[in-house]
Amino acid sequence: MSEQLWHRTAGELADLISSKQVSSREVIDAHLERIEEVNGHLNAVTVTLTERAQAEADAADAAIAADEDLGPLHGVPFTIKENIDVAGTATTSGLPVFADMVSAVDAPLVERMRDAGAVPLGRTNLPELGLRVSTNNPLRGLTRNPWHPNLTAGGSSGGEGSAISSGMSPIGLGNDIGGSLRNPAFCCGIASLKPTHGRLPHFSSFEHDQNDPLSFYLMGTDGPMARSVDDLWTAMAILNGRDSRDPRSVTVAMESLEAPRKAAILREVPGGPCDPWVADAVNKAADALVAAGWEITDATPPEMERCQEVWAHLLSLDIGVIMQMARPMLSEGLADSLDEMGENFPSESMPPPLVQAEFVRLSRLWSTFFDENPVVIMPTWTTKPFEHDADLDSMGIPGLTNLLRCITPPNILNLPAACVPVGVSEGLAQGVQCVADRWRDDLALNAAGAIEAQLGIITPIDPVV
Repeated sequence: MSEQLWHRTAGELADLISSKQVSSREVIDAHLERIEEVNGHLNAVTVTLTERAQAEADAADAAIAADEDLGPLHGVPFTIKENIDVAGTATTSGLPVFADMVSAVDAPLVERMRDAGAVPLGRTNLPELGLRVSTNNPLRGLTRNPWHPNLTAGGSSGGEGSAISSGMSPIGLGNDIGGSLRNPAFCCGIASLKPTHGRLPHFSSFEHDQNDPLSFYLMGTDGPMARSVDDLWTAMAILNGRDSRDPRSVTVAMESLEAPRKAAILREVPGGPCDPWVADAVNKAADALVAAGWEITDATPPEMERCQEVWAHLLSLDIGVIMQMARPMLSEGLADSLDEMGENFPSESMPPPLVQAEFVRLSRLWSTFFDENPVVIMPTWTTKPFEHDADLDSMGIPGLTNLLRCITPPNILNLPAACVPVGVSEGLAQGVQCVADRWRDDLALNAAGAIEAQLGIITPIDPVV
């Protein structure tokens, strides 16, 4: 092969396997060797399913030899965040108390990936309960950014971001209630999609996870992470659609005949400054779309600051309840941070009926905005990736609020947001997010794909030590 197998995207690997140029076992072993090579430094993969993955790869190769029908990711490895059920492994959510919480069944999205022929390769790290924008926990430890060992890989799907960026996995599953699919994509230089809320089903086999807090039920969603936008398309074709275990989930077609090549560019974020390095990334994305023949215009979506305020109040409604149960399970730093959030966004100042009313009002304003601007290209974070644990130590809630000004509107409004890298500057990956109206995940991916086609894929990389 002209390239090492771990360099390949999921789609490329699927083509190589189905055409018998390589075996699934060769692909699996190549990624296991890559994990052995770099994971000791990055600590992204927490559990490697070596024997199981090799056995499933052998079965995949036997199916090819027998001329059986193949799924779109037949024999291709994938990784799964440790708060998504994988049969025979622990769904730890980054907590020592859940270290032995082994699931008997796969989550719906894992089922669908396996039905498509994909092979579970390992589990990936996350912060405690997924409640941070950086990835560290007392059970599995700190996950590092492949681009810089002293900077965060993002969170809460930081293990996935780091693993995919460094070639340990071509594609994986995470989730997002406040950027947890997009934060790591931004920090690690990969692609991800936070789908429209309700497009993909979520279900846990554990009773304590089946009664979701209101904020997750209304805003949280699982989604795919990969190195290429094409792989996100493939994943969404596999994962899309209703599952009766998740009453929120619906089946909506992913593609539409209407695909306007038109985008709004958000160059100045309301509420405060953006790092010039961030603004440079937005300009690169805008230039890429122009080069691809897109019509662009500078525009600002409505009431972004209010969107973030409503998001924060909705999340804080659950903080008190969560803390009553979970405080003994949490590290002191995270507990203090959650307390600070509750103090800054007290539930009594925006009760649930007002949150719901604002959701409807803001959704209407944004839908009208999308009538004229089918996609908006905006920053992911407003600053560069920060040093490990700064989200707990020095940033405080004001710093986090500033960081996430562009992250939270898609969550509170249930919008699809596709992240895509735009290059490298100052030794770090740069990226943007492409946001579209509800159920127009196709438009978000179209924009991300057009940017990627002009600027290229920048991972995998060898970790900087």
